[in-house]
Amino acid sequence: MKSYVTGFPRIGEQRELKKALESYWAGKCDYDALERVAAELKDRHIKYQLDAWSGLISVNDFSYYDLMLDTSVLFGVIPQRFAALSAHEQYFAMARGSKDAVAMEMTKWFNTNYHYIVPEISAYTEFSLNPSKILSEYKAAKNNDFKDSCALKINLIGPITYLALSKSSDKSDPLAHLDALAAKYEELLKLLSELDSEVVVQIDEPIFVTDRAAELAPKIAPIYQRLSKVASNVKIIFMTYFEHAIEAVKEIVKTDVWAIGLDFVYASEESIKKELQALKDAKTVLFAGVIDGRNIWKSDIDKKLAQLKAIKAYVPKERIYVGTSCSLLHVPFTLKYEDKLSAEIKSWLSFAVEKLSEISILTHLFFEIPMCEHGMKAYEQNQKSAKTRASSPLIHDEKVSTRVNSLSKLERTDRYEDRIKVQKKELGYGILPTTTIGSFPQTVELRQVRNAYKKGLLAREDYEKQIKAYIDDCVKFQDEIGLDVLVHGEPERNDMVEYFGEQMSGYTFSANGWVQSYGSRCVKPPLLFGDVSRPKPMTVEWIKYAQSRTKKIMKGMLTGPVTIMNWSFVRDDKPREQIVKQLALAIFDEISDLQDAGIKIIQVDEAAFKEGYPLRAENIPAYEKFAVSAFKLAVSAAKAQTQIHTHMCYSEFNDIIKTIEAMDADVISIETARSGNELLKIFRSVGYKQEVGPGVYDIHSPRIPSVHELVSQIRALLEVLPKEQLWINPDCGLKTRKWEEVEPSLKNMVEAVRLIRAEA
Repeated sequence: MKSYVTGFPRIGEQRELKKALESYWAGKCDYDALERVAAELKDRHIKYQLDAWSGLISVNDFSYYDLMLDTSVLFGVIPQRFAALSAHEQYFAMARGSKDAVAMEMTKWFNTNYHYIVPEISAYTEFSLNPSKILSEYKAAKNNDFKDSCALKINLIGPITYLALSKSSDKSDPLAHLDALAAKYEELLKLLSELDSEVVVQIDEPIFVTDRAAELAPKIAPIYQRLSKVASNVKIIFMTYFEHAIEAVKEIVKTDVWAIGLDFVYASEESIKKELQALKDAKTVLFAGVIDGRNIWKSDIDKKLAQLKAIKAYVPKERIYVGTSCSLLHVPFTLKYEDKLSAEIKSWLSFAVEKLSEISILTHLFFEIPMCEHGMKAYEQNQKSAKTRASSPLIHDEKVSTRVNSLSKLERTDRYEDRIKVQKKELGYGILPTTTIGSFPQTVELRQVRNAYKKGLLAREDYEKQIKAYIDDCVKFQDEIGLDVLVHGEPERNDMVEYFGEQMSGYTFSANGWVQSYGSRCVKPPLLFGDVSRPKPMTVEWIKYAQSRTKKIMKGMLTGPVTIMNWSFVRDDKPREQIVKQLALAIFDEISDLQDAGIKIIQVDEAAFKEGYPLRAENIPAYEKFAVSAFKLAVSAAKAQTQIHTHMCYSEFNDIIKTIEAMDADVISIETARSGNELLKIFRSVGYKQEVGPGVYDIHSPRIPSVHELVSQIRALLEVLPKEQLWINPDCGLKTRKWEEVEPSLKNMVEAVRLIRAEA
């Protein structure tokens, strides 16, 4: 069939890969055992796609950690600090660090919640080809019983995207290596051509859906014409996703590249028309990404069929393949285990495995291929669910709509310059105040307590007793080591978004809807299906209890409205600028209750603020307007003496510092440990006036920073920003770490600050 899947989830339907990885890292199994799990998963995932008649099925979309990291290994781009390590030891050290070497930088993959390992390139980088992974996976995949209508395609990260997303270790331009790297791609394609009589290779170049496309587009034709000529039996798909790629389309049609993949879900209608116009008179095959690879709502097949028919007016049917807008890596694996979801809501959902069926139905209808009885029944169910979702009373709440439409107070009354004077007097902290970002280790025992309570196996009284005991331990530890501003450790929270979603109307939750964030780290985004409100306080009693256990200031910990939205699977039947206002009002109500309870510092985390940014500049002003407005609305409940903190995770902040400032938080903490202090220089250069808590050590690595290392880091910070403006903290929450890592790290951090203060 003329269909495809851009990529498939690799973590496993029951997170088998996560469990195997963590078992291996903990020394509970050897590498051979890890490999056996991986082999089983790869085989199983191909069978799922074969069963659904998925057309072109991906090979090399599997990774033990990250595909960008795999590409670095593929082409021998290994930082010197890892050079002496053996193969798999080296691989994981690059991602996670080792006792002797800091991990490579990690950042968000475009505007998703997936993270990639940033390649390190210097002027002296030389490439070498290590294709064993790809060759072995292809040969293993061929052992499956392939239907006549299904075939394999090999997935690769493209050379332009790879270099464009790389980090220069010596201020040289990574793209200066493009010709040299392209030569290695030629070498690789030659090897791949020997695998079969016809070999399809998907080369992902998503950098061309960003504003860098204009700069980089002239590089497409020279490079890809070279690649298209390597072997006559190699068919290249130039794949893009997440937005439009107009500039790339105009260039790729000049080459002999077989096909281009485009995202027809997240590009505007105007942009799509321009892309199609550029393809109209070309011979290039179109991989039409019409099934949403990033959200969990069932596609309306009739609407998708109409879209394909509109595309057909520009590109003839014989030049069209039907598939996903991007890799299904970004959605949960399958609905198979979702027995507790409302039957009505479940009928609106489609996870990765279910999207395979959608592709099949749509392909049959578009190409007028007769469908079996099972397929026809699935199509009828699709039409029915589209109608029920549009009219369901579960979705609409008139009270919420009325409150949003009658808003009057939209931001804090007092200016920051006036508030900070009141706060410093009220809170009494001196230079370089120390704190943490919020969470403490989520131990096995803690998870067991929550799970037992959730399943009704533990009484409320016993549950509260054990949660309070954990809070007691967290508070006592922080008091003893001398932290200035404490947190309660968040033992009651499974996830920084799910916890809040569980207490709001308009949300529901999957049992097994896990999505890979990085490595073995998985998140289970809640499902925001309807109008949102907060029936009762969500955090107040826990924070009040924690404050009662110490004389020091206890931070209230909330997740911001933009992050709640960006880390949820959000309804697609309402504009996001309206949805985020509903969320902001829920947080507004919580802040009101917290400060009424005597809480003086409230952190409203916007970890995913930057993540939601559009990839194209023309769409940024609208996003910034509603995102900043939502945060300001949420915190507008705070009085002048209530200090509002926020936290942002790994992202490129350089271009949005003024936007961050406009959010009007009193203190911002940010993840900078893996990227040096370059970001802080931007804060200084723009005259950022609010207080800043740069992360002084990387919590994504198990290594423990020494006092000496932390003293050096703080001194480096002080070269950039004045001591009066700086807070000292780890670079993110500590939930993923172990206590034996956390305790010495925080002790060392406090000691480092003591030494620096003594110098002042």
